Amino acid sequence: MGAGKDAGEPEAGKAQASAGAPAPHPGKPWLKSYPANVPAEITPPAGSIGDFLAGICKQHADRPAFACMGKSISFGELERYSAAFGAWLQAKGLAKGARVAIMMPNVLQYPVVMMGTLRAGYTVVNVNPLYTPRELEHQLKDSGAEAIVILENFAKTLQTVIAKTPVKHVVVATMGDMLGLKGLLVNLVVRRVKKLVPAWSLPGHVAFNAALKDGAARQLSPVPVDAEAVAFLQYTGGTTGISKGATLTHRNVLANVEQLSVWVEDAYTARPKPENQVFVCALPLYHIFALTVNAMMGMQQGALNVLIPNPRDIPGFVKELAKYKFNIFPGLNTLFNALLNNEDFRKLDFSHLVLSLGGGMAIQKGVADRWRKLTGNNITEGYGLSETSPVATANRVSGSEFTGTIGLPLPSTDISIRDDDGNPMPLGEVGEICIRGPQVMVGYWQRPEETAKVMTADGFFKSGDMGFMDERGYTKIVDRKKDMILVSGFNVYPNELEEVVALHPGVLEVAAIGVPDENSGEVPKIFVVRKDPNLTSEDLMAYCRENFTGYKRPRHIEFRTELPKTPVGKILRRELRG
Repeated sequence: MGAGKDAGEPEAGKAQASAGAPAPHPGKPWLKSYPANVPAEITPPAGSIGDFLAGICKQHADRPAFACMGKSISFGELERYSAAFGAWLQAKGLAKGARVAIMMPNVLQYPVVMMGTLRAGYTVVNVNPLYTPRELEHQLKDSGAEAIVILENFAKTLQTVIAKTPVKHVVVATMGDMLGLKGLLVNLVVRRVKKLVPAWSLPGHVAFNAALKDGAARQLSPVPVDAEAVAFLQYTGGTTGISKGATLTHRNVLANVEQLSVWVEDAYTARPKPENQVFVCALPLYHIFALTVNAMMGMQQGALNVLIPNPRDIPGFVKELAKYKFNIFPGLNTLFNALLNNEDFRKLDFSHLVLSLGGGMAIQKGVADRWRKLTGNNITEGYGLSETSPVATANRVSGSEFTGTIGLPLPSTDISIRDDDGNPMPLGEVGEICIRGPQVMVGYWQRPEETAKVMTADGFFKSGDMGFMDERGYTKIVDRKKDMILVSGFNVYPNELEEVVALHPGVLEVAAIGVPDENSGEVPKIFVVRKDPNLTSEDLMAYCRENFTGYKRPRHIEFRTELPKTPVGKILRRELRG
């Protein structure tokens, strides 16, 4: 989630501190700022996500679970469809724990496949559908994915690399698959009118609806899955540019769902809890924020998630929002800002909005103020990473002020601010934000050396973000230790940009940094020393379009005759930042 200021600091706490009495929580100063109805600790649910979600589906069988493009499926239908898809996967002979990649935007097939994969005893590998062939090949090889479910719009990308990956089973979905008769029209528009499906060929692939039909005639075999088994591989650059799979167990994700569900109860001290909650799901489900907050917590609450396949289409998004009395709205600063600038959005009815959750990138005060003025609702900012399933800290959801902080550690979570030698820093002093809790990953997939770099001996994950904790237990981020660039909530690693751009035959040297951008917070900029004097920025832009998904592409290119370096020849990015 994002950042915020607590309106409700207990006066008693202030009085006690000023009277010189010992602090009630010397090691955990945040507990004195906790809402009265939120426990300091949670008990992570035992068992698997598949069993957990199947139980919820039975409990809320008649309620709508997910809606997309005017069609909804109930929890009961989701249980049946996911059992059918899981049974189909099992019939392929995949061993327990096999990796299944999902490469789809927010469509109804996503929750079906995600839940079916987990119920069948497999691990989900979430893939950004906009990846280039190079990025997709790396992730499929690194994860060892044996099966992939992909939307036809992106099948051409898979066709380019599939021979170099371990993938044996391909399921191809279409936008209209689960939309009934309307789906035929949707597919016609997507393919013929908007021309969003490049020609592709994947011999031996199975159509999504055919896989569902085949699976529906089979029985899903119950698979005992341990809470410590791997549920998701969430790919991230971590603290270096190599894309690595954060290994999230069933326990990690279920713990975060439990932490969030007790935390948001505080919102209902200020406003009544809606009986049938409606979540807006505009953030992509392949991203850990939406996966946990929308799909997992939304289902746990028995809520309806309204899936938005393309939130960049703001007019289309607003038209969809107008159909629902939405209650919970997770988003990014860039999304909130874009909506606020849309005239039709400003005309919507916000009387049912109870919670606006900001994350992925810092929420700007100007955006938070405008959002509150329009909706009457505060953006509650929180903080987390793929490695923490994702939420580690959050502001009080009953708070009415914007704090500019990332809030308080969630129940059962410890935050420690440490120096370069791993020593805890006093309150108010800047160090690296380190996180310990049941939601912290077990490590990076098959990369023990990389895991060792980010985990401390006492079980804390080193986030790479620099910040300080105040006396109330609120943490404020001031900088990033790593050179990561944050584009609209997505991590871009200079190492990856430099490594790939350096392979261009016209490039001698390259350095990448992030520069401020009013729309997306930051954008990548590269500095290039030419090997070929005729190399142009247009040449490099075209090369980057082939090799990087949209948010990673440099927006600015500057040619230099040389780059600043240390005596040993390491490029000094900080000097380029000026």
